[in-house]
Amino acid sequence: MNFSFIIPVFNRPNETNELLESLTLQSDLDFEVVVIEDGSTVCSEDVVRSFQSQLNCKYLFKENTGPGDSRNYGMKKASGDYFIILDSDCILPKEYFKNVKKALKDDHVDCFGGPDKALDSFSTVQKAINYAMTSFLTTGGLRGGSEKLEKFQPRSFNMGLSKKAFEISKGFGKIHPGEDPDLSIRLWKAGFRTKLFKQAFVYHKRRVDWNKFYNQVYKFGKARPILDFWHPEYSKITFWFPTLFLIGIIGVITLSFLHIFIPALVLLAYFVILFMHSSIKNKNVLVGILSLVATLIQFYGYGKGFLISWLQIKLMKQEPKKAFPELFFE
Repeated sequence: MNFSFIIPVFNRPNETNELLESLTLQSDLDFEVVVIEDGSTVCSEDVVRSFQSQLNCKYLFKENTGPGDSRNYGMKKASGDYFIILDSDCILPKEYFKNVKKALKDDHVDCFGGPDKALDSFSTVQKAINYAMTSFLTTGGLRGGSEKLEKFQPRSFNMGLSKKAFEISKGFGKIHPGEDPDLSIRLWKAGFRTKLFKQAFVYHKRRVDWNKFYNQVYKFGKARPILDFWHPEYSKITFWFPTLFLIGIIGVITLSFLHIFIPALVLLAYFVILFMHSSIKNKNVLVGILSLVATLIQFYGYGKGFLISWLQIKLMKQEPKKAFPELFFE
């Protein structure tokens, strides 16, 4: 197979430089790199040009139409017959591409996803957010921490897609976030398999502070009922868990005023386990403390967004694009 890395970029030349630098260090360099500038005002063109003596690079500029459409644009222009899609805030370990090729040789699938990890050089906030987003104790492994999922939904920060699957599915839709699970479901409906390649991990920086993280998970929550509306056969009760968690906290507080403390002790035990697990995993007590903050923000933001969206889409029967135009690119 011929491989093309597809990298949409928006005002992130420094990130682009780090990602391309990690690509030059791959143990196998038999691939093409396509960088798509999504209408940026701070461009990465000079950065990409500086790597052309080391990598087979292609730089494309287009008007701003969102990450999904930019990936589609890049795949149409790429020469490969298998695409590896990355976000610009990722850094690759040197064996990444080698591991992808081996996994595809062992079990070829038309769409794969890989997990993400944190580098030691990441900030404590980045490590805490990474923990909240990836830990089995917080997300159940939905972002690549578990191989026991019935059907793995690759995320577009680290995803592979065959040209055949792209042409049949037409690629990513106009929604964002949510374009990656939507694509996975449409691929399943078209008869394609998806799979987690656990060894094909990336270091995902997640360029967020607490406020940006809240806005991100809030949008994730709003997108999920829309996906359930489009694909009701793939709706799961687990999607309700963050919202139920919020309702549960209200219940715990109410019961505590009534001098019923057992639910509060159960909740406390959960957070103690989270703190200990994150502290040990990250070898840093501060990261353990911040992981509690990240988990609360994640549950609150996602749960609130999910409930608001569910009420408008499911109960009020509003059309998704009219209810939440901020989630769609034209």
